[in-house]
Amino acid sequence: MTIEVPGGHRPALARIVKIEQDKFAAAHWGRAPLLCRAADPAGFTDLLSPDAVDELLSRRGLRTPFLRVAQEGKVLPAARFTGSGGAGAEISDQVVDEEAMRLYAGGATLVLQGLHRIWPPLIDYARELGAELRRPLQVNAYLTPPASQGFSTHYDTHDVFVLQVDGTKRWRIHEPVLADPLEKQPWGGRADEVGATAQGEPALDVVLEPGDALYLPRGWLHSAQAQGARSLHLTFGVRALTRYAIVEELLAMAAQDARLRATLPFGLDVGEPDAIEPELTETVEALRDWLAGTAPAEVAERLAARDWPSARPEPVAPLRQLDFADALGPADTITVRGGLRWRIAEDGADQVVLRLTGRTLRFPAYCAAALRQALGGEPTRVGDLLLDDDADRLVLARRLLREALVVPA
Repeated sequence: MTIEVPGGHRPALARIVKIEQDKFAAAHWGRAPLLCRAADPAGFTDLLSPDAVDELLSRRGLRTPFLRVAQEGKVLPAARFTGSGGAGAEISDQVVDEEAMRLYAGGATLVLQGLHRIWPPLIDYARELGAELRRPLQVNAYLTPPASQGFSTHYDTHDVFVLQVDGTKRWRIHEPVLADPLEKQPWGGRADEVGATAQGEPALDVVLEPGDALYLPRGWLHSAQAQGARSLHLTFGVRALTRYAIVEELLAMAAQDARLRATLPFGLDVGEPDAIEPELTETVEALRDWLAGTAPAEVAERLAARDWPSARPEPVAPLRQLDFADALGPADTITVRGGLRWRIAEDGADQVVLRLTGRTLRFPAYCAAALRQALGGEPTRVGDLLLDDDADRLVLARRLLREALVVPA
């Protein structure tokens, strides 16, 4: 089960997309850039601020790859800004704050990567935004010195939301040289086309100020340069799930068909078009016949196995969770863990199967209604679970807590 947004209300997305979301979905999502000017003077400093960047670089013990440094279009070796963690930390790739400072002062851009895993405000916001988009997110921050540019014109193979936090940055955006590129089609393979297109008139040439947000679909060329002061912006990368992913799963499933597993004729010259033509025709017919009987449920199962592990549910506090489970009573309230992906299926007359990311749990069949209730998204009083008595309710609730499927409400 993917996360439902009650009543279609999407507060995380509405914060950065200032047009009606139906219009955004129809006219911009995966199609065209969108610039939204700041509506809140505070901007996005609650998510990340210059002070937060200082803390991350100096006090959080960051290791690679949580920091990347770029200068004049090139990524610098990690050895330039990492070193020993010191006594008690047997690692050699911890960020050295003074080295990061020297590189930044010399014109390098500092890229804080994976902030959706290490900075609490972004952990929460990225989870909320990902739930509304139904897509996994990655969050990076780019700290660029005045009048500097960390990366040359390029495109990404994922959509991005750019949130300007501090300072100003000029963005030059050009139309794609390859529409909707897949992850295995990075811009480096088309560097000449990208460079030539970047010399032309941009489709969009804008300066982002604090609180502004910019949406770019994958494939759109872009470069960005800080203006008169340093620039700090966040980039939310939205991983695409494409029709090609369906094709890949269908091809994997096609291995079940004996006609498609058949050996090609003895001595066939596969480099000769006339020789391969009848085999190609028969293969296409066999594939068409097999696809006609493909069940959507099996495709959905495979896509879920591919997609679900890409996004983590909300963090769980282990000690609080276990203490709550030990002291649990009928008057206590639980709620599903935010971002949890699940699906319930019957397994004979006596059991139901709860399918999760990377694991499967089994429960007595009479627990099915209570499971759906506990995982349905609304806080639930333990004493109100749809079971016959409090003893069964407590057993189920404690198991759900210890399996980290629900949390204290």
